[in-house]
Amino acid sequence: MGNIQAEVIVVDNHSSNQSLAYLQPLFPWVQFIANTENIGFAKANNQAVAIAKGEYCLFLNPDTLIAEDCFDQCLEFLRAHPNAGGLGIRMIDGSGQFLPESKRAFPSAITAFYKLVGLSALFPKSRLFNKYSLGYLSPNENQVVDVLAGAFFMVSSRILATVGSFDERFFMYAEDIDLSYRIQQAGFTNYYFSGSTIIHFKGESTRKGSLNYVLLFYNAMRVFVIKNYKGKSARVFSFFIQIAIVFRGLFSFVTQLIKRLSHHIFSGLTPQKGQPQEVLAVANHLEFEELSRFLTTAGVRVASFKQVLPNTPPSSKIQPNTTLIFCQGPGFSWKQVINQTENWRNNTLSLRFHAKNSRSIIGSDSKETSGEAVANTGTF
Repeated sequence: MGNIQAEVIVVDNHSSNQSLAYLQPLFPWVQFIANTENIGFAKANNQAVAIAKGEYCLFLNPDTLIAEDCFDQCLEFLRAHPNAGGLGIRMIDGSGQFLPESKRAFPSAITAFYKLVGLSALFPKSRLFNKYSLGYLSPNENQVVDVLAGAFFMVSSRILATVGSFDERFFMYAEDIDLSYRIQQAGFTNYYFSGSTIIHFKGESTRKGSLNYVLLFYNAMRVFVIKNYKGKSARVFSFFIQIAIVFRGLFSFVTQLIKRLSHHIFSGLTPQKGQPQEVLAVANHLEFEELSRFLTTAGVRVASFKQVLPNTPPSSKIQPNTTLIFCQGPGFSWKQVINQTENWRNNTLSLRFHAKNSRSIIGSDSKETSGEAVANTGTF
């Protein structure tokens, strides 16, 4: 965290992969809260807010990779803008694609309609059809926005004390929209900050295409509308939400059925399954040797394993379906890794990430599905 004096609070919502027992001995300076059930995103974050003592709070998803100077830059920006309420950040997914939810407008009936019928996807940069995702605003410039993403939401403790933290009526989704709304209603300005970029893998809590996602997301939007919108606009919006639930639920059911009928297994780096993979490691020499030992110990089958030095320009000669592993370490920072992730963005590559001495590799090819993680004891 650079030169920042900070406290780190991790809330575990009853995870089932023994991660808490693994992490606690490694990070004795972190405050861990172990819940005996999944109480939802809003309640879990509020548990941390209740004991936090810092001048600023950062709500941060666990499925993220952060540049070393990210927090310093964000705090510098907030302190230079006295009117700032919350601060969101430029986010890309595990394949290097920009995530449009990094900057959003408040939802409305008409934006919901454009999204439902697909016009927002068809005209992603339209001020009219894609107002919700602010597609007409450059993702590479700082912007005044309405809504900040809960995956990375920085706000001063003073403002949280004024407007309150997350509304616990939201189990998952829309709680960030609601908090952004209350911050703006209190007279503060929400900012999208492009000066730093993080990787947000997504798909790790709820698969976006699943029926469970549809119900969680649209019901959360319904709660937001009932709470914050009044009169005719609220009734119209609620009507569109009900249509969306039926439409997207049916679409999800058909999509999942087709996937099951045409199911196939992609092994990625999964140990001892499928065909051996072509693997390139973007790494310095010591990290390349460390990764080689790791893959052997973890039982990963590799057909070809080659080194690419950091900051090497992407090559057009790379074979399709190759796995590219970025190895963070001395001389190859997370900031450089994130920049390289965007440079190597390619639909035929599977991008994976390895931190020095972490004994793990992580990655996600799509926000629609859960990602992949490999440890030296196998896949988890």
